[in-house]
Amino acid sequence: QLQLVESGGGLVQPGGSLKLSCAASGSTLDYYYIGWFRQAPGKEREGVSCISGSARNTYSADSVKGRFFISRDNAKRTATLQMNSLKPEDTAIYYCNAVRIEGVTPVNYWGQGTQVTVSS
Repeated sequence: QLQLVESGGGLVQPGGSLKLSCAASGSTLDYYYIGWFRQAPGKEREGVSCISGSARNTYSADSVKGRFFISRDNAKRTATLQMNSLKPEDTAIYYCNAVRIEGVTPVNYWGQGTQVTVSS
């Protein structure tokens, strides 16, 4: 069973940077797509960025493109989200997600989330 733990959230001023980390245990990450999602108060959870198992492919939402950068280190079983030029609208709980396909069934794992607050 894969367990995910996020860290690195906090309070930052607009224009600042934060680096979120997702540490995995219980299994290797090699066969999982890793994604970062966020959920702001009163809003639905939305996808922010994701990365393929080999790290060859990355995708980011238009709202964060050019500001957020996702990476992974399978040997260390970690994934990171570097967030630059943060805006107040980036305030949310950020979740790490790992997904792989068993047959035709997606198997999802979620971390507990880490709070990011962008405010002056």
